Amino acid sequence: MHFFRGEGGDDPDVEPSDIELLGAHVAGDPHAFAKLFHRHQNHLWHVAKRTSYSAEDAADALQDAMLSAHRTASSFRRDAAVRSWLHTIVVNACLDRIRRAKARPTQPLSPDEDAHPPSRRDEAAGVETRLMIQQALHRLPDEQRLAVVTVDIEGHSVAEAARILGVPPGTVKSRCARGRTKLAELLEYFRYDGNRS
Repeated sequence: MHFFRGEGGDDPDVEPSDIELLGAHVAGDPHAFAKLFHRHQNHLWHVAKRTSYSAEDAADALQDAMLSAHRTASSFRRDAAVRSWLHTIVVNACLDRIRRAKARPTQPLSPDEDAHPPSRRDEAAGVETRLMIQQALHRLPDEQRLAVVTVDIEGHSVAEAARILGVPPGTVKSRCARGRTKLAELLEYFRYDGNRS
């Protein structure tokens, strides 16, 4: 089953709710999940792009996420919004890809690295910083990570994040506050740990 980036969004002619479509998919309707994905495609694509390093990574993570959602739909808890559930799966798929990329062995720096222009070195430092942030994000509890990603990375307001995540605005604020505090601690630890050698 393949999901591709493209134009999509809410279809006003689609009558079933998200939960009804998900239920139909679990019951065996071969078209229900595709309709659900099409309904939220633009939002999920933007989530993947904002949480990934490149459009290619975002597309791969989005496909991973949708395949995971397709397989695990029967485990969906009806006390959450389907959109929030999909949002969470996409963010986790992006962070999993980043973590796997970080774990891959890298080539040692060439002896003539000083021959590279400063902008190349600055770019490498920026990539390393982003990787460190993503590594720290992955260590946050799920609810804190989702709140921080939605507000601080995706740029949603607290009210918008509350609607996306299906929780009260006060909960978003407290999760963001706890998540940011933990992130600061983790980033300081990674910075110290990286400079020990």
